[in-house]
Amino acid sequence: MAAMHRLAALAALACTASGLTLDRRTLLRGSSAALAAPLLPAHAASIPTWDLGGGVAMPTLALNTVGLTAEATERAVKLAVDAGISHVDFHPGIERDGVARALKSLPRDALFLTTKVRSPQNNLALTPADAADLVKRQLEEDRKILGVEKVDMWMLRETPNCDIIQAQWRVLEDAQRAGVVGALGVVNYCEKQLDCLLNTAKIKPALDYYCLHPGMGRDAHGLRSYAAKRGVKTFAYGAIGEPGPSRELLEGDVLRRIAAKYGVGPAQVAVRWNLQNGNAVSARPTAEFGLGVSACRADGSCASGLRDRAFAVAGFALTKQEMREIDALTAPDAVPCLFSKACNPDLGTGNAADPLRKT
Repeated sequence: MAAMHRLAALAALACTASGLTLDRRTLLRGSSAALAAPLLPAHAASIPTWDLGGGVAMPTLALNTVGLTAEATERAVKLAVDAGISHVDFHPGIERDGVARALKSLPRDALFLTTKVRSPQNNLALTPADAADLVKRQLEEDRKILGVEKVDMWMLRETPNCDIIQAQWRVLEDAQRAGVVGALGVVNYCEKQLDCLLNTAKIKPALDYYCLHPGMGRDAHGLRSYAAKRGVKTFAYGAIGEPGPSRELLEGDVLRRIAAKYGVGPAQVAVRWNLQNGNAVSARPTAEFGLGVSACRADGSCASGLRDRAFAVAGFALTKQEMREIDALTAPDAVPCLFSKACNPDLGTGNAADPLRKT
């Protein structure tokens, strides 16, 4: 019965987008009109947006392409659009090339493009001037390969060097003023890195992109409220775990019980919890991923996974009591800025808490 209600809700979204008006009872009875409507056509999901100023409206649910091949990225982007997800969060290089391939068969306004500056944190010899030049060159390279005049969101990656943070941010500010970037954000910035940037920034970052999932608390160990007080929103990755899906999270009693109530999966509950707490979320297309790898197969699993993530936006809502239950979870825990040398003392140590540790 739960599955039938879930199907009805998905069909209701589809019918709304198609101009049909059918109530849930009719859908559950299986009317011919309901069956004639596509399950979830393009843009059927009603995904809220954030007004980031300057005409930038950022959808709060994004496809996360990290670890996908160019071919899989292209497939994932097209399937995401079919599921109503227009926001794509990708890295420069292979993923960007896949996005570029997808853009050849999609109108530019079909996608909200979010990318990031390559992380300079492992280049110890890099000077601030050289770091700034790297950003300038990447801005030109990425726009040329993508075939676009403007990227909607550009995010600055983590580094422990404050001078480099400030030098690279000035380049991004100039790019925004020139109209080649819509909005600016940061990736894996803890409190001290935010302070470094804000000390000299003329334009504040619109958001901080870091790991946040149930078990870490709704405030991400204080980072969320610290950023919010400075006008910086939270954009969450790792909703079901990083660098791979967390069995403890997905098989835990709380998420499984709540998921069963709504006829959904624990992963959808984890995404919904983040969204309902006021965060934007970047989600992988499936739970088939690990450190530096991910999958979007042509066997239907990727399409189904993306429809599931879209369903987490409008298909159901958690009660206040359910939100409190998930907020109170203390495991599995994680450092929000998981992949930052400046913020995660375990990074690169090889110990059990090191996200780069191969198991």
